[in-house]
Amino acid sequence: METQALLQTTTISLSVLVNPLPKNFLPVFVKSPANATTTRRQVLASATAPKRVKDPKKRVVVTGMGLVSVFGNDVNTYHERLLAGESGITLIDKFDASNFRTRFGGQIRGFNSDGYIDAKTDRGLDECQRYCIVAGKKALEDAGLGSDERSKIDKRRAGVLVGSSMGALTVISDVLECLIKRGDQKLSPFTAPYMLSNMGPAMLAMDLGFMGPSYSISAACATSNFCFCAAANHIREGKADLMIAGGAEASLVPIRLASLSACGALSTRNDDPKTASRPWDKDRDGFVMGEGAGVLVMESLENAMKRGAPIVAEYLGGAVNCDAYHIMSPRFDGLGISSCIQSCLMDAGVSVEEVNYINAHATSTVIGDLAEINALNTVFKNTAGIKMNATKSIIGHGGGAAGGLEAIATIKAIQTGWLHPTINQFNQELGIEFDTVANRKQQHEINVAISNSFGSGGHNSIVAFSAFKP
Repeated sequence: METQALLQTTTISLSVLVNPLPKNFLPVFVKSPANATTTRRQVLASATAPKRVKDPKKRVVVTGMGLVSVFGNDVNTYHERLLAGESGITLIDKFDASNFRTRFGGQIRGFNSDGYIDAKTDRGLDECQRYCIVAGKKALEDAGLGSDERSKIDKRRAGVLVGSSMGALTVISDVLECLIKRGDQKLSPFTAPYMLSNMGPAMLAMDLGFMGPSYSISAACATSNFCFCAAANHIREGKADLMIAGGAEASLVPIRLASLSACGALSTRNDDPKTASRPWDKDRDGFVMGEGAGVLVMESLENAMKRGAPIVAEYLGGAVNCDAYHIMSPRFDGLGISSCIQSCLMDAGVSVEEVNYINAHATSTVIGDLAEINALNTVFKNTAGIKMNATKSIIGHGGGAAGGLEAIATIKAIQTGWLHPTINQFNQELGIEFDTVANRKQQHEINVAISNSFGSGGHNSIVAFSAFKP
């Protein structure tokens, strides 16, 4: 029966994977196939991790947070509006979307880079690059490293690692339009560099004078978590003292909206956009596009203490892997995800029983939501007291920025003891054994939190945070 169910799910066409299944389809929560190497016992045994790192040179702490979001550029305001369960999803008006199958998203309005990017430079930048620079500088300010305080750090050992799944889509779109209408002679000399996905972190590094590791990673919707893992490794390996890390995305442009609509990935609930993102709900019909940036300042504990930095959380560890399965769909049994969680807990020095909060990937896609649940059931079955919520239900799916925005939501939950709700929980799927914080915020003292991110191509990444304890 289990093998038959698995074969059924792995042969579904792409259009079915991202669109609603027939009303008589009953999801089967399957175990790993018989030839899989990871069993329940192995997962639990492996997740009984060694002691956490104590060396202050290798412990990684978070000292600052910065963002650009549908709720503005202030971290506290962002968290307050998440707690209120206020949907940030609206009809798109930055371009004419009236003829698109999906006409709504988590559109950012009123963004202003004044005071963070000089006007001459700002004119040629893509929004993705603007979001990266503003979020990065605001994170530094939050870390006590405004322009007057940066002499406290060795800039040769400070870097920038901010990724994007799509990069400068507006620049690329404008180039195509120019080529069609006016020819190649009319292109700006800045076209080539501004099209590059690494240009946001590169320009931020140049602006700050940070000469350490500075680059971008593109791992679809798992991008931010990949960047956190890589940044932490630079610090642990002694290659950097401080890293600005996270993700930025500005993909609410016609070419991206059209391409995602073409493969049926998006919700088409145009008559009720605010309830369109419905993670774990039986009537979910696809995800909702969002945009923005979420960035952390990560430092070695030694460096943070040396300069008297405000420590807001500790990064315990993380992991990345790949499903090696399908360009769009995760394995329905969640094997890649459960293996990644296991590796994250090992890296963090955390046991399964210590985790009591999960910020889920939970995009509101038919197969994706259940694959994540299958993975979580595998790892955390019989573990009491775990709460789980879905930030995307409120702000939409920020693509490469999603993990960054969700890491900030996770850390604010650790700081305040309040979890934002998962909104639009009307008719929850069967088989979900966790408290999803449905529709109303909840108080919860967090011991260890994990934040999940997965991307097209089978990219998985999990990161773990806790309150800092000397």
